[in-house]
Amino acid sequence: MPVQSTEPQVKNQNEATYSRHNIEVVNSRVHNLKNLSVSIPRNQLVVFTGVSGSGKYSLVYDTIYAESRRQLLETFSSYARNRMSKTSRPDADGIFNISTPIVINQRPMGTNPRSTVGTATDIYSYIRLLYSRFDDNKNYYPASSFSFNDVEGMCTTCRGLGLESVPDVSRLVDFNLSVRDGAIKHSMFAVGKWFWKALTMCGFFDPDKPIKDFTDEELHMLLYSQETKFKSDRMGEEYESKYTGVITKIRERHERGTANPAGFEDYISQQTCSDCKGSRLNKRAQDVSVYGITLNELVHMEMPELYNFISSIKFPEAQPITSRIAGATRNLIEIGAGYLHLNRSVGTLSGGESQRVKMARQLDCDLINMIYILDEPTSGLHPKDVDAVIAMLKRLRDRENSVLVVEHDPEVILSADSIVEIGPGAGSKGGELIFAGSRENFLKQKSTTATELEKQITIGKKRVSNSEAFIIRNASKNNLKNISVSIPSCVLVAVTGPAGSGKSTLIHNHFMSNYPDAICVDQGSPFRSSRSTAMSYTKIFDAIRSEFASATSSAPGLFSFNSKGGCPECNGQGQIKIDMSFLEEMTTTCKACNGKRYIDSVLQLEYKGKNIYDILCMTALDARDYFEDPVIKHGLDMLIRVGLDYIQLGQSMSTLSGGELQRLKLAKEFKNRGHIYVLDEPTSGLHLKDINRLLGILQSLVDNGNSVIVIEHNLQIVANADWIIDLGPEGGKNGGELVAQGTPEAICKNENSVTGQYLKRFMEGN
Repeated sequence: MPVQSTEPQVKNQNEATYSRHNIEVVNSRVHNLKNLSVSIPRNQLVVFTGVSGSGKYSLVYDTIYAESRRQLLETFSSYARNRMSKTSRPDADGIFNISTPIVINQRPMGTNPRSTVGTATDIYSYIRLLYSRFDDNKNYYPASSFSFNDVEGMCTTCRGLGLESVPDVSRLVDFNLSVRDGAIKHSMFAVGKWFWKALTMCGFFDPDKPIKDFTDEELHMLLYSQETKFKSDRMGEEYESKYTGVITKIRERHERGTANPAGFEDYISQQTCSDCKGSRLNKRAQDVSVYGITLNELVHMEMPELYNFISSIKFPEAQPITSRIAGATRNLIEIGAGYLHLNRSVGTLSGGESQRVKMARQLDCDLINMIYILDEPTSGLHPKDVDAVIAMLKRLRDRENSVLVVEHDPEVILSADSIVEIGPGAGSKGGELIFAGSRENFLKQKSTTATELEKQITIGKKRVSNSEAFIIRNASKNNLKNISVSIPSCVLVAVTGPAGSGKSTLIHNHFMSNYPDAICVDQGSPFRSSRSTAMSYTKIFDAIRSEFASATSSAPGLFSFNSKGGCPECNGQGQIKIDMSFLEEMTTTCKACNGKRYIDSVLQLEYKGKNIYDILCMTALDARDYFEDPVIKHGLDMLIRVGLDYIQLGQSMSTLSGGELQRLKLAKEFKNRGHIYVLDEPTSGLHLKDINRLLGILQSLVDNGNSVIVIEHNLQIVANADWIIDLGPEGGKNGGELVAQGTPEAICKNENSVTGQYLKRFMEGN
């Protein structure tokens, strides 16, 4: 039952009934929401909390944001709307007093290698303008001359990517074979194909001689020759043909997009461009300097250094440019992304880093009365940086915007103007309004979240030591400063430090290289296809289809939405994706199957009173008591044990958060012994109540004789670790040092450890 509800007294379904000071949601039934009504104050920082799967996302994203976006699209011209698929209203009686939404989520900012932090924030546009106008040598160029995405400015060797493909000849060529026997491993040169025939007929080398016996000249001709004509004989007649070296040909076809990229990538490695040294620019652009600093030097500066340099430029005419650069740079520093540089490819940013870059970009937006929606903005942040994020959220609010945040972090919750809690449980046991009101009143009631916030900190274990250890010596990749680390085995080890301090480099690069048998349980999806579900991952879908087939005397394949039983209109997806060009991609329910994924004849077949679509909609917890088959029950028990009891069986893997995916993969490892497990921020997306369950999972792995290493900021996990390795003291070039290592109690006493300072406060209950 709700502890406190601000459900409006509905006199009629008319917007005029409600105060303009609140966003009003009336009887939302989206997903698991149970006719949920709530008044959300406008122009405030409002945090939505509740256990994982309670319905927070359904309320904020699938109700408020969905309707705001739908109404925004309705303002487009009829010409534009006629070229878009119709979007339906969220299932609610009313959603009033909304405005234009801006979502700042953790989705990657793209994989285009040409997109960088500089271009994504527009800082680089102002940098180009600065260098085109204020060259130390008084030369003036168009701004496009400094763009690595323009032929006027890009390096011709790497075409503006900053990287070049360097062939790995040892992987491409089997030196023990001859050309005729298939020494060239790339599929383009497979025995019998035309390019293989050209190699055997060109006459520039002996095709029957093992490659290891080639002279340097012959090997160069085989691999790097430019297009060269040769004469050959066919059926007694001489004709002229052309020969190109193997590597030259592969590169040529790959750059034209006519060869399978995977076939090319298998035989090359990416290295910094030898001509532009990673600047992405041609020689003319590289030579230009402002205040003695070249553009290549500038784009590799970390944000504090860049800010100081830009602030030192005193040309009066440059002030409109430098002030915009300095402001955007300062935003990145204040939000905890100061260790980034402008040349960093956005494809290498984590979800949390992407979100912070997006947030920093919005701080220069002058629009007001917007709805900003954020999903766990503190994800991946060290406790010392959380205050900076909170300050940024309040800055957005103070510009007369409504800031709606889905968050579990206690500091963010307690910094909100208003709090909305959804619950009490997850899935079918959630979807109710537990509380909506001020922070002060929130702390007076006994909801799940409020209770967890009031709990005393408990350290539920005694420290375990082990004489055996994993050794990393002289780690120096990226920003690591030649550090050596000893990691105890068969215990829970937490690797801590500010964002960008080198934690991931130490573990994912050095440790995984030294110990390749370690199992990395990361937050990436184990399957690329959005068709993969929790049901298929746990290997229970085959058994469920068999149950249906047996009960209905049908073929099992009929109950697969990826097979003949699937709706042909949406290919069994239940929805159709629409490319919205400059807007975020949109999905609409398939009209042919109404989102049920199957053809009608399949939906008429039932097992114990339910059709296959009904099963897809069941949660793991509900399905546990529905099925008798032990294989199905075991798979469902796996989900329940890791706290994913609210997951729907047919839920696409692509809709799961990184933390959910990680716990799903972790569930399969319970019975293993003697392994090394590496986890990266496993608390991502977890409610305070669920963190204790995660600790139990990690401890059970250790109790089974496994070694568990977690990269983590969450202080509850860190406090319960057996051993801590703390890197820092800051991120980027100011990080990469081993600041401290030892038990949590020892780290708390280390005055040089920023982590230790926050951990001490946490363990003392402050």
